[in-house]
Amino acid sequence: MRVLGLDPGLRQTGWGIIDMTDNRLRHVADGVVRSDASLSLAERLVQLHDGIAAILAAFSPEEAAVEETFVNKNPESTLKLGQARGIALLVPARAGLMVGEYAPTRIKQAVVGTGRAAKEQVGMMVRTLLPGCLAETPDAADALAVAICHAHHLGTRHRLDRVVRS
Repeated sequence: MRVLGLDPGLRQTGWGIIDMTDNRLRHVADGVVRSDASLSLAERLVQLHDGIAAILAAFSPEEAAVEETFVNKNPESTLKLGQARGIALLVPARAGLMVGEYAPTRIKQAVVGTGRAAKEQVGMMVRTLLPGCLAETPDAADALAVAICHAHHLGTRHRLDRVVRS
């Protein structure tokens, strides 16, 4: 199963692709989709849309997962993040992928073991769980963490399906 993880942001949306075979995870690719701050909001959302669509075309993931929005102190920033998150949900859904959504604390719990882990701990664990992965930006590392979290939940779902069928 190939999974796309997305860490939405208006300036840059982190993305990461992993393959899951049984309980083994393998890093495929990661990066960020950037939008140009000098453009209008609508044009920036188009840039995010097109960038995510290009990732889907290049890597053909079977499922996707997106980090849920946390509330900032600045309502305008929260609104813009929500719009970027809408694009991150829309593009894979329009491509026919199931899209999971996970709270930041749930992602940290799945990757680090505690929901209050620091960003640096998440990046370190992502590189540990995915040997050979550099995850050069924190946004890409966070996106890979989203994908890992989704893969763990997929594994549980598949095990439950087998139990129910037997």
